[in-house]
Amino acid sequence: MAGKAKIRKDDLVAVTIGKERGKTGKVLRVYPDKGRAIVEKLNFQKRHVRKGHPMAQQGGVIEREAPIPLTNLRLICPKCQEKMRPRFQALESGTRVRVCRKCGEQIG
Repeated sequence: MAGKAKIRKDDLVAVTIGKERGKTGKVLRVYPDKGRAIVEKLNFQKRHVRKGHPMAQQGGVIEREAPIPLTNLRLICPKCQEKMRPRFQALESGTRVRVCRKCGEQIG
C-alpha cells in the first residue's frame, strides 16, 4: 500500500469489518508497507512460546494484539465523534493536513 497513511499512531479508530466490528481503540503502531495497524486491546491472538524466548521469559501461552487491515478501520473525528475517512488539505505554508469530511475540523 503506497502513499501517505490516513491513519496514524495515537489516532482513535473504529473497526468496521470482522470479529471486532463496532469496537473502538487507540492505534499503537502502523505498518504502512503492509497496510495494517495494531489497535490497543483489539484482535488478540494467542502465541505459544518456549522458555527463554524474547516475547516471554517463562514460556507458555501469551496473548497479544494482532495487526488489523487499514481498510477495516475508520478514523473517529475528535470534534464530531463520527467515523470517517479523512481528506488531505494543503495549507498556505505548503504542509498537508488531515481534515474531517463531515465537520471540516483539522485532525492531528
